[in-house]
Amino acid sequence: MDFSHIYDNFKNLKENTSNENLKNGLISKEDALKLFNITKCKDYLNLFSIASEVRDYFKKEIEIISSIHITNICSVNPKCHYCGFAAGTSRSGYYEPFRTTDEEIKNSAVAIEKSGIMRVSCSSAHGYGGKETLRTLKIVKENTNLEVLVNAGADFTEECIQELKKHNIDIICCNLETINNKVFKSVKPGEELENRINICKTVKKYGINLSSGLLLGIGESYEDRVNHLLFLKELNVDEIPIMGFNPYKDTPMENHPKCSALEQAKTIAISRLMFPDIRITSPTPTIGAELVQFALMGGASNIATVIPDNHPMNIKGVGNPKTGNLNEVIKMIKELGLVPKIKSK
Repeated sequence: MDFSHIYDNFKNLKENTSNENLKNGLISKEDALKLFNITKCKDYLNLFSIASEVRDYFKKEIEIISSIHITNICSVNPKCHYCGFAAGTSRSGYYEPFRTTDEEIKNSAVAIEKSGIMRVSCSSAHGYGGKETLRTLKIVKENTNLEVLVNAGADFTEECIQELKKHNIDIICCNLETINNKVFKSVKPGEELENRINICKTVKKYGINLSSGLLLGIGESYEDRVNHLLFLKELNVDEIPIMGFNPYKDTPMENHPKCSALEQAKTIAISRLMFPDIRITSPTPTIGAELVQFALMGGASNIATVIPDNHPMNIKGVGNPKTGNLNEVIKMIKELGLVPKIKSK
């Protein structure tokens, strides 16, 4: 594939980084589809090279975000076919029901901040109207200076979103996972895609930063992925998590093939060319904690589900029980000549 016009577009963007040029990105829908279909090593190397260069131009440091899991007692019925987070879904996941106490949330947040990590993701199961994330936000903000992301999928009321804003939420995550409604219903029979879209729109309605991403390898086509990314442009998202499917034991999808690290990195790179200056996130469990380099080579600027040694909770990843260790992630970032965004102790 000829990458010369993409490099020319990047050169022009550096000369004029207007909001319109940034929104247009460096590639068209047709370019994106061609890039998704590359198979040659040379094309992968060119893709990763320009995606990393674009990331480095706009992002001088690689962000790191840790996790606090609030509760796995979930009201979605039937359960999502891949879920290892909700109580009773997988023996290798959070099988036993739990609800994290206020003190446990405080201790976890303080430990995360002491490790030097500057962001935390706080995730809750469905059934609480977002109130569990609001409880957690208040505790984290009262006891630390961490930047806070909350995620409860579509389980937010408009009133709760307003309250989250009132208490200085930094970003709300609601992953659509796919905008192919048939695929969505095949893996999430207890949910409606439209509900998640409405949550995303409500978050933006109140001027709150929005994180919303893709789950790869669940039956979607490459065109579905491109259309999804274009839809995220319409939503004006502020962060895009790119997550590869990774099967959990005991779930209906335990024998479904996992999404490769290369496929995830390719999607990250194409997303980077479509969204040059945005935060693009790769969770360590979905790409594989030992394969974070693929995400970084693809142009990711934020590594998620990173657990410091002093974290008092036993955190299991969503999509894979393994998580990234802070020391190992920092080492991987530095090995690629990149700079981790970490606060000095």
